[in-house]
Amino acid sequence: MSFEMTEEQRMAVDGLRRYLDEVIEPEFLAHGDSFIPREKMQKWMQGLAEFGLINAPHGSEWGGLEMDWVTHLRLFEEVAVTSMDIGVPLVINAVGADLLANAAPEHLKEKYLPGLLRGELFIAMGISEPDVGSDVAAVKTRAVRDGDEWVINGEKTWISNGEYADIFVCTCKTGEGELTHILIDREEHGYEVRGIPKMALNGQSTAQVFLSDVRVPVENTVGEIGAGLKNTLVTFERARCHMGAWGYGLARRAMEEAIKYSQERTQHGKPIAGHQMIADKLATMATEIDAARLLALRAMSLVDAGQRCDKECAMAKWYGTEVGVRATRDALQIHGGNGVTREFIVERLVREAIIGPIPDGTTEIQKLIVARGLTGIQAFR
Repeated sequence: MSFEMTEEQRMAVDGLRRYLDEVIEPEFLAHGDSFIPREKMQKWMQGLAEFGLINAPHGSEWGGLEMDWVTHLRLFEEVAVTSMDIGVPLVINAVGADLLANAAPEHLKEKYLPGLLRGELFIAMGISEPDVGSDVAAVKTRAVRDGDEWVINGEKTWISNGEYADIFVCTCKTGEGELTHILIDREEHGYEVRGIPKMALNGQSTAQVFLSDVRVPVENTVGEIGAGLKNTLVTFERARCHMGAWGYGLARRAMEEAIKYSQERTQHGKPIAGHQMIADKLATMATEIDAARLLALRAMSLVDAGQRCDKECAMAKWYGTEVGVRATRDALQIHGGNGVTREFIVERLVREAIIGPIPDGTTEIQKLIVARGLTGIQAFR
């Protein structure tokens, strides 16, 4: 199993890197830490879609590039190096579009997929609730059938893209032990959204969604009734690989900043890069970043091969996001007092990295998934 980039992948990554450095990062830094309005985020999404973000692994009938998820992961790493405020909406759109492509009825694919893959529309996925996080099966939001409509009541929280979303794929309880995905068009069906302030990543949208007697046609069911848990687990595989890239992408940027700083900053008559404890930190960062990337690429290659890989995806998510925490923390330490100031980017990277081990299943949940794959014994209950 080789993970050397093909010539096509190398050209795609290099072109994207130049665009991010020359166009996106200057605009993002000029915007600052405040919430990014939908119109500006949409502009960035559309620009990045031209480089394969969102659409690389999807079918050409919807405007996709018919590449693979490994290529998309390579591209996503570059975005994570620049800005996870921009990276989060991209990955939600990519995996949300995948769910629609694989499970939605044709009329929903035709209506929404082209706009999603062009970066014109936003999708949000509604799983987490105030009392439901890692235990997806415990979802309480209910959808009750009334003739040709679902009537939905409940509350979702920690919803990425919540304030941007044109469409909301809501995981609902439709019967005893039965979960179903239902697509809610925000303009047609309506629901209330409220943003959630956080320690970082406030440029993108994380929100609560409130559903009160929301009526949606039964024909907006995504996948079979009762197949919501199975389809969610498939979605998690792709999302968790990208979450791993969130971590090692931030770690890579932190390492790059730390290398530059350690070459320029002098103490005791020489650049601090020449001090052994600094060298140790840099070497550890580089090794762990490479290991995290290889875990994610292995997992995503199994996704592309159509193989069951929840254990490998859990490893990639767990290790990648924890590497992000360690590397950004060490990069800040290398910067010393300067690292905690807003003048240097590592302060932001630390705050963003520390969020990573929580979404799409905490590090602790990922370890339970890995152990289950090793022993065949369920440790959740």
